[in-house]
Amino acid sequence: MLPALRDLLDRLPETRRPRLWLSLLCLALWLPGLAALPPGDRDESRFAQASRQMVDSGDYVRIRFGEEERNKKPVGIHWAQAASVHAAEALGLGHRGEIWPYRIPSLLGAWVAVLATFHWGRALVGRRAAFLGAAMLAASMVLVVETHIAKTDAALLGAVTVAMGLLGRAYLAPEVFSARQAAGLWAALGIAILLKGPIGPLIALLAILTLAVADRAGGWLRVLRPLWGIPLMLALAAPWMIAIGIATEGRFFTEALGGDMLSKVSSGEEAHGGPPGYYLLTFALTGFPAAFLVLRALPAAWRDRMNPATRFLLAWIAPSWLMFEAVATKLPHYTLPVFPALMLLGAAWAMDPLRRPAPRWLSWLGAALLALVALALGIAAGLLPWLADRRVDPVALLVLPFALLLLGVARREWRAGSPARAMLAAVMLSVPLYAAILGGVLPRLQAPWIGPRIAAALAAAAPSGEVQGEFGIVGYHEPSLVFATGTDTALLRDGEAAAAFLAAGDGRSVAVGDRDLGAFRAAVAARDLPLREAAIVEGYNYTRGRRLRLHLFQRVSTASLPTPASGATP
Repeated sequence: MLPALRDLLDRLPETRRPRLWLSLLCLALWLPGLAALPPGDRDESRFAQASRQMVDSGDYVRIRFGEEERNKKPVGIHWAQAASVHAAEALGLGHRGEIWPYRIPSLLGAWVAVLATFHWGRALVGRRAAFLGAAMLAASMVLVVETHIAKTDAALLGAVTVAMGLLGRAYLAPEVFSARQAAGLWAALGIAILLKGPIGPLIALLAILTLAVADRAGGWLRVLRPLWGIPLMLALAAPWMIAIGIATEGRFFTEALGGDMLSKVSSGEEAHGGPPGYYLLTFALTGFPAAFLVLRALPAAWRDRMNPATRFLLAWIAPSWLMFEAVATKLPHYTLPVFPALMLLGAAWAMDPLRRPAPRWLSWLGAALLALVALALGIAAGLLPWLADRRVDPVALLVLPFALLLLGVARREWRAGSPARAMLAAVMLSVPLYAAILGGVLPRLQAPWIGPRIAAALAAAAPSGEVQGEFGIVGYHEPSLVFATGTDTALLRDGEAAAAFLAAGDGRSVAVGDRDLGAFRAAVAARDLPLREAAIVEGYNYTRGRRLRLHLFQRVSTASLPTPASGATP
């Protein structure tokens, strides 16, 4: 590495404008692909479509997907997404039919989390280590992915990080913890409730209980002002909770608590199960590129557990991690709320001039996992366009060289005796790696993005270039299709239902999958419906793991049919 660049890496944690540099890093990591990536299945499109229906209807209490009530998560993320859409439309930057305005709350929540990690991390691990930890969090793969998805988890991370930062301040310095800071803590937890129910307060409660048991004392808890703080937290969520209870006659709480939350605890919902240790096994991927450093730091953190700051960070991590491991439903992003603490522990070890080396086996494991994930990303990105679309993408071929560059530079700096410099280099070199994948490879694929392609085919088949008439579909019912083609899209049961839908009026269109095509043609022939085949869309339904072909048919208006010649037999 050039001496000038090495000097930059040494000086960057001491920059005079750390928040500006961290914000620029966040933009470089997160903006590529934010607008270019089509809406994904399933959760993102469900959230975005429900928010879009709020904007369309003006009903900001009930959450709906199509005509169905979506009684699963609280309303907070939908309000944030609706506000983002209104802002984009008012400024003339976008419209509610585009996905990127719905992703802005995720980006802002992640940005708040990064800045909060630095701001409150200074009192826990020092200014230099807090900067490094915040940069590691910004570049962690799970957060980079979540900023590109219009759902709750990145926004929740922002609220939880603010709350836990203030809680750490109260634990370390209760004598200077003010009423304003206490109000900020409870307000952040109230926002977390509006975003994802009890998860945020539960993380804070588990940390408090762990500290109280470990210290055998809890006098510092008085500075949290719980007598008015807990009512403040509940007051932020109570108005909507009361309104949704009235609007749904109690169905929201029955379905959200009994149907959604308890089903995730007791069983792997939607086949999202996993063995014990799932999150530890996947951390090399979700925490990339920082996982190799964090793993090496954990033994030192445990040895230093009598240090109040380290004890607080461990209390933030350990009980919540075990809770997520105990829940039957497992998804890689569930442990995201403890990532700020993990990154701060890793950064503190890297910045400690008196650090003890990690056990040799753990050092080798960390290095091997870093290399494995980087090479897997490079190889998978290169193969994906061929597997999906049967083509070679020059942009995809750049990902492997970027991954090799990251590995080479990080390894060189580590061997030079500077784990912090190696980590900062890996963070900076992850920028082109993520940009190539999220901004280049994935948006250029064709097969996975079926909904937008059907919407484009509908628009191309219309005389004015806009989707006209009513549209129904059989054989593909993913939420991204509804977001792409509109709320009124009819999700039909079979080919007979598709023919009946066409028969109900002129100007209608249907898309029919190969499996239902025979029954559809027979039903159309029985009804003697005039129609034309406007397009064929082939793709890959990645949520079900199968390829499909959809035939787009339009009913021809009887007024546009040729009139028989005079005297001709009709």
